[in-house]
Amino acid sequence: MMEQLVDRFPAQIAESLQIASAATINKPQNPIRNVFVSGLGGSGIGGNFVAELIKNECKVPFVVSKGYDIPSWVNKFTLAIASSYSGNTEETLSALEQMIASGAKIIVIASGGKLIDRAKELGLDYVIVPGNWPSPRACLGYSLIQQLGILRQLRLISAKNIKAMERAAVLLDKQQADIKKKALKVAQQLYGRLPVIYTTDIMESVAVRFRQQVNENAKMLCWHHVVPEMNHNELVGWREQNPDNIAVIYFRSNSEFDRNARRIEINKEII
Repeated sequence: MMEQLVDRFPAQIAESLQIASAATINKPQNPIRNVFVSGLGGSGIGGNFVAELIKNECKVPFVVSKGYDIPSWVNKFTLAIASSYSGNTEETLSALEQMIASGAKIIVIASGGKLIDRAKELGLDYVIVPGNWPSPRACLGYSLIQQLGILRQLRLISAKNIKAMERAAVLLDKQQADIKKKALKVAQQLYGRLPVIYTTDIMESVAVRFRQQVNENAKMLCWHHVVPEMNHNELVGWREQNPDNIAVIYFRSNSEFDRNARRIEINKEII
């Protein structure tokens, strides 16, 4: 089943873009001075991606939470987003009630469930995504793009990342066969080993999502860390030990800071 869901991911992105463009988001009564997102698992990771995509553009802080509580600074000047694919994630439901008490501008993203019921009951803004996907872990596109759409509608970001998502849908669709071949090769190299994922601080959300998918789909333990922080602690372990059952994966980007790119090359030599 998961293979079929992955095949549909480009179509999910295209559908999610349509939903975002049609969503009705009311103008907040107060200026937005910060953004708070509550979401876990497949719903929460969308917020992590958004945080990295917009950090050089959005002029207000953007914080993602994976727990039951909200920070004390959430108030009437906060855009508070509650994201849960099922609409029944207990931590997000708990956070929503605190958002309501804070006076924040609240927007709910879900396929239904108690979150949408509560939003309708209180007249909160909400965006409903399709509920016919059997696994939230395959629904990254819905949470990521709806959050980008909300930020765009409220003029907190430009249309740059929305347009990038449009190009991504086309790219993934055209290159899907080649991507599958590469994925199979990586899977064969990981088979029977404990995966360790490293990347730089501009792509941690990618590493987190890969780790989560290994956990959920392959039922395996793995871990990730980020350069340059990894150089200040975890790298020492590699100098002192030489485990033979570990496979190291690096996620690279042309946008890496040059010093981090050099650090990764040193890491590879040590490992």
